[in-house]
Amino acid sequence: MDGSFSAMDVLMSNFTRREELTFLAPPAMSIDELFPALLECFGIILCGYAAGRANIITSTQAKGLGNFVSKFALPALLFKNMVQLDFGNVIWPFLWSILVAKLGVFFLVCVLTLLVASKESRFSKAGLYSIFATQSNDFALGYPIAEALYRNTHPEYLQYIYLVAPVSLIMLNPIGFVFCEVQKWRADPGPQQRKLHVVRVVLLQVLRNPIVFMVFIGIAAHFLLGQKIPPFMEGFVDGLANSFGGAALFYLGVTMVGQLRKLTRSTLVALILLITAKLLVMPLFCRGMVEVLDHGNLSSLNHSSLSNYAFLYGLFPTAPSVAIYAAHYSMELQVVTAGMVISTFLSAPIMYVSAWLLTISGMDPKRLASALHSTSLNISIVSLIALVWCVIVGVMSKKFRRLPHMFTLNLFVAQMGVCVGMIAWNFVVFKDNFAGQVLTFTLLYGSLYSTYIWPGSYYCSAGHLTVLAGPCGNLCDASRCLLAEEEEKRQSADRQTARHVVLCLLLAVGLLANLSSCLWWLFSSIPGTLYLELQFFCAVVNFGQGFISFGIFGLDKHLIILPFKKRLANLRQAQGQDPAGPSDVSGEVRLTCSQFLRYHKQKCVQDIVHKKRCGGQRVTETFLGSEMVLWLQTVGLASDQGEALLYGSRLLEGGVIHHITHDYSFQDDNLHYRFAEENVPNH
Repeated sequence: MDGSFSAMDVLMSNFTRREELTFLAPPAMSIDELFPALLECFGIILCGYAAGRANIITSTQAKGLGNFVSKFALPALLFKNMVQLDFGNVIWPFLWSILVAKLGVFFLVCVLTLLVASKESRFSKAGLYSIFATQSNDFALGYPIAEALYRNTHPEYLQYIYLVAPVSLIMLNPIGFVFCEVQKWRADPGPQQRKLHVVRVVLLQVLRNPIVFMVFIGIAAHFLLGQKIPPFMEGFVDGLANSFGGAALFYLGVTMVGQLRKLTRSTLVALILLITAKLLVMPLFCRGMVEVLDHGNLSSLNHSSLSNYAFLYGLFPTAPSVAIYAAHYSMELQVVTAGMVISTFLSAPIMYVSAWLLTISGMDPKRLASALHSTSLNISIVSLIALVWCVIVGVMSKKFRRLPHMFTLNLFVAQMGVCVGMIAWNFVVFKDNFAGQVLTFTLLYGSLYSTYIWPGSYYCSAGHLTVLAGPCGNLCDASRCLLAEEEEKRQSADRQTARHVVLCLLLAVGLLANLSSCLWWLFSSIPGTLYLELQFFCAVVNFGQGFISFGIFGLDKHLIILPFKKRLANLRQAQGQDPAGPSDVSGEVRLTCSQFLRYHKQKCVQDIVHKKRCGGQRVTETFLGSEMVLWLQTVGLASDQGEALLYGSRLLEGGVIHHITHDYSFQDDNLHYRFAEENVPNH
């Protein structure tokens, strides 16, 4: 090895050592429209997420949008495409390959879950986890991406989505529902005829699904109407069908709000396995089945293109309807909803990288090694800047003195070592300096592997962490408020457990990718394009960890976001733009406040207001924001958390309630509020 040998060359050495390296024909897809399609889809999703996050659309209102999408827009879209479907262009071996792949993944997940899950929940987990791994978001997210790739080259590929998607609803989902119904029956066993009841419930649930029966109606109309919708109903069907895309993506974004908060340490392993099954095992199964079942058929001319399409189809993320099933059975909701969110956002970069690599006309080792090296270097530079910011935030917030933030800061330093090592390697690789190369290599890979050790240290220590700060003490200066100090202690002791769980999950996925790369290199004689794709994915994961850390910990709530809001409010006040007073509020706010004061305040005071010591000689009557949110839902003034937050915000805007120090808006948190007109007694 000469001095120009680099770490990236190790990854590509398989291709240069083998004389049997073959060059692939360019896949028949257009990559140019993929990025705009991804930007369009995920832009609409982010708009929906922002609307849900800001309570512009509450969860109850989102259910109405979801019902429209699933009961009107999607059935109309399916009916239209079933009528216009051209069965003459269908390559049936490809269709059977996808079906066999879905069945294989379904039963693999089901059997493994039954073997390892506890007896108390094994059937519900087997049913819902199997549905999670096989039901893709085919129409809202998958179809626009497939259309962008194949619209100009193979438009007939798009019809496979309409043929394959109903299979999960008709064949696989009922099996999962049977497992869920069995779990309910085991928890509350009834008469012997309940077994027949399980079958009847599942069949009715499937037949009542408008997506299912509209597929059958569309197929029947296909033969009766001659593949053409009558003119008198064409505009009606088109109007409903065309409304599906944007509405479905927007609804998907709304449903993602607050789902990651439900993560716990106990769901970490299940999430890792489920996301691996959905985004790694499923696409490999789909491609493998096409390679086996479609080999040697009449479709061999575009066999490679079909196998690539099958791989991309397998990468479509989990559909949000799986979360609806979990909520219906009140089983495994935390795992399913969090997994749906994570798989959706992980699928975007994976699909883009996959499609880009599949368009490479040949596997020129030098060109690919150079592209891999450039990608790693550019990502490392940007990631290093993000990590420097994260370290500054961690130090200034003083959280690094407590667990698990102590481990997190060490993780940031290790990630910085990876980026610095990659940047340094770019300079020493062209110099004949063996000692410098050894030191840089040690820094690079020593830091890289330590990034996967620190999350494990956090996970092992997480069980020994203490909850939150306890009640405020009895002794204090009367000039200070003990309740305000209690809130400050609670905020400073915020351990952000859910964020650490997400970080551990994402890094574990990266670790599995690196392990898969090593095993593939060890056992495969000719790695092929998929191995190359895996190398690019590993490079992005390894050297782009700073993006993950910044996204999770870069914007500290108490250090950055809340002070920014306070300064913005002070600036508006200094410019004469102070928020409107009680007399200037809208009529809706005045109506809400007057109705609450007249009919509900007394009951609210009795239920949630308590006397608490706020000073050495003073007490006050306060309530927590979380208590008010729960009370509003209990008495029926709000149907969900979002509406409760809106109701409480109106009370605060109208001057009925306020935070004890006027520092916070109304939040579903352990913040103390009080009624504005009450008198604080002296003791």
